Amino acid sequence: MTPGLAIRPAVATRDAAAIAAIYAHHVLHGLATFEITPPDEAAIAARMKKVRDAGHPWLVAVDAAGDVVGYAYASYFHERAAYSLTCEDSIYVADAARGKGIGTALLSALVSACEAQGFRQMIAIIGGPNPASIALHARAGFREIGRLASLGRKHGRWLDVFLMQRELGAGDATAPDREPA
Repeated sequence: MTPGLAIRPAVATRDAAAIAAIYAHHVLHGLATFEITPPDEAAIAARMKKVRDAGHPWLVAVDAAGDVVGYAYASYFHERAAYSLTCEDSIYVADAARGKGIGTALLSALVSACEAQGFRQMIAIIGGPNPASIALHARAGFREIGRLASLGRKHGRWLDVFLMQRELGAGDATAPDREPA
């Protein structure tokens, strides 16, 4: 992990602008997200509120200078009750900070937070091709479970969606403490 890197819960009033800037780069130049127009700071703050109001983690990685260099969050995979033990992750790292272990640190912290909340499965929906994200998730114990070919179109090309999954906690080996309702 990058020396001086800290992972902490995100705070919209402090972090939404930096998160919006990181995400905007990926929207405009990357293939990981299928959004075409970057959301502004207010839209990011609203997304953060929705995730946090549901009780789910939204984390930021902060470097030694105090700058937000990445973020990760988890939300329900789908909103129907039977999916309530399954979450979906999202991870973005500032372009200038890629390749420094920040994604690994964020994903590890996110997995721990989701296990503590009782989630049993985590899904990664990866647009691309995005070999770096696929490798990051594989190192964290995710396995590829499917690929949807040519599902999106961005930057003049067809994009696939890669699905990856990992168990959290006991996974499906035992019944959960609570049944979906």
